[in-house]
Amino acid sequence: MASRPEIPCVVDGDTFWLDGVKYRISDIDTPEISEPRCQAERALGETAKYRLLSLLNQGPFGLKGGLRDEDKYGRKLRAAYRDGRSLGGILVEEGLARTWTGQRMPWC
Repeated sequence: MASRPEIPCVVDGDTFWLDGVKYRISDIDTPEISEPRCQAERALGETAKYRLLSLLNQGPFGLKGGLRDEDKYGRKLRAAYRDGRSLGGILVEEGLARTWTGQRMPWC
Protein backbone atom coordinates (compact mmCIF):
# COMPACT_ATOMS: atom_id res chain seq x y z
CA MET A 1 0.00 0.00 0.00
CA ALA A 2 1.37 3.40 -0.98
CA SER A 3 1.44 6.07 1.68
CA ARG A 4 0.14 9.59 1.14
CA PRO A 5 2.78 12.24 0.68
CA GLU A 6 3.18 14.58 3.61
CA ILE A 7 3.75 17.54 1.29
CA PRO A 8 0.59 19.45 0.32
CA CYS A 9 -0.09 19.80 -3.39
CA VAL A 10 -0.20 23.51 -4.13
CA VAL A 11 -2.24 24.52 -7.19
CA ASP A 12 -1.51 28.24 -7.04
CA GLY A 13 -0.85 30.97 -4.49
CA ASP A 14 -4.22 30.59 -2.76
CA THR A 15 -5.33 27.01 -3.52
CA PHE A 16 -3.98 23.67 -2.31
CA TRP A 17 -4.93 20.03 -1.79
CA LEU A 18 -4.44 18.33 1.56
CA ASP A 19 -5.66 14.85 2.54
CA GLY A 20 -7.89 14.67 -0.53
CA VAL A 21 -9.59 18.02 0.11
CA LYS A 22 -9.13 21.10 -2.07
CA TYR A 23 -8.82 24.34 -0.09
CA ARG A 24 -9.00 27.98 -1.14
CA ILE A 25 -7.30 30.35 1.29
CA SER A 26 -10.22 32.62 2.09
CA ASP A 27 -8.49 35.76 3.32
CA ILE A 28 -6.35 36.47 0.22
CA ASP A 29 -6.32 36.71 -3.56
CA THR A 30 -3.21 35.89 -5.58
CA PRO A 31 -2.29 36.37 -9.24
CA GLU A 32 -3.55 33.75 -11.70
CA ILE A 33 -1.17 31.27 -13.27
CA SER A 34 -3.61 29.17 -15.32
CA GLU A 35 -5.18 32.09 -17.21
CA PRO A 36 -3.14 35.21 -16.45
CA ARG A 37 -3.92 38.48 -18.19
CA CYS A 38 -0.22 39.30 -18.68
CA GLN A 39 3.21 37.73 -18.23
CA ALA A 40 3.88 39.76 -15.07
CA GLU A 41 0.77 38.25 -13.45
CA ARG A 42 1.91 34.73 -14.34
CA ALA A 43 5.41 35.35 -12.93
CA LEU A 44 4.07 36.79 -9.66
CA GLY A 45 1.54 33.95 -9.45
CA GLU A 46 4.28 31.35 -9.80
CA THR A 47 6.30 33.05 -7.05
CA ALA A 48 3.20 33.09 -4.80
CA LYS A 49 2.59 29.39 -5.49
CA TYR A 50 6.08 28.33 -4.44
CA ARG A 51 6.05 30.64 -1.42
CA LEU A 52 2.76 29.10 -0.26
CA LEU A 53 4.28 25.63 -0.67
CA SER A 54 7.22 26.73 1.45
CA LEU A 55 4.95 28.18 4.14
CA LEU A 56 2.75 25.09 4.32
CA ASN A 57 5.78 22.81 4.56
CA GLN A 58 7.36 24.68 7.47
CA GLY A 59 5.34 22.68 9.97
CA PRO A 60 1.87 22.08 11.36
CA PHE A 61 -0.77 24.66 10.53
CA GLY A 62 -4.45 25.11 11.25
CA LEU A 63 -7.40 25.93 9.04
CA LYS A 64 -10.15 28.26 10.18
CA GLY A 65 -13.56 28.48 8.54
CA GLY A 66 -15.49 31.65 7.89
CA LEU A 67 -18.97 32.65 6.80
CA ARG A 68 -19.08 30.23 3.84
CA ASP A 69 -17.94 26.61 3.82
CA GLU A 70 -17.26 26.31 0.08
CA ASP A 71 -16.85 28.46 -3.00
CA LYS A 72 -18.69 27.93 -6.30
CA TYR A 73 -15.95 25.51 -7.41
CA GLY A 74 -16.41 23.23 -4.40
CA ARG A 75 -13.18 24.29 -2.69
CA LYS A 76 -13.30 24.53 1.09
CA LEU A 77 -12.86 28.16 2.14
CA ARG A 78 -10.41 28.38 5.02
CA ALA A 79 -7.81 30.76 6.41
CA ALA A 80 -4.49 29.01 7.14
CA TYR A 81 -2.73 29.82 10.41
CA ARG A 82 0.43 28.88 12.23
CA ASP A 83 1.12 30.12 15.75
CA GLY A 84 -1.80 32.55 15.45
CA ARG A 85 -0.46 34.15 12.29
CA SER A 86 -2.25 34.04 8.92
CA LEU A 87 -0.16 32.40 6.21
CA GLY A 88 -2.16 34.44 3.71
CA GLY A 89 -1.19 37.55 5.64
CA ILE A 90 2.46 36.65 5.18
CA LEU A 91 1.90 36.48 1.41
CA VAL A 92 0.22 39.90 1.55
CA GLU A 93 3.13 41.37 3.54
CA GLU A 94 5.55 39.99 0.95
CA GLY A 95 3.61 41.52 -1.97
CA LEU A 96 2.55 38.14 -3.36
CA ALA A 97 -1.15 38.45 -2.50
CA ARG A 98 -3.86 40.96 -1.65
CA THR A 99 -6.31 40.84 1.21
CA TRP A 100 -9.56 39.40 -0.17
CA THR A 101 -12.23 42.11 -0.42
CA GLY A 102 -14.92 40.03 -2.11
CA GLN A 103 -13.96 40.83 -5.69
CA ARG A 104 -10.97 40.26 -7.93
CA MET A 105 -8.76 43.20 -8.82
CA PRO A 106 -6.46 43.21 -11.87
CA TRP A 107 -2.79 42.32 -11.46
CA CYS A 108 -1.67 43.78 -14.81
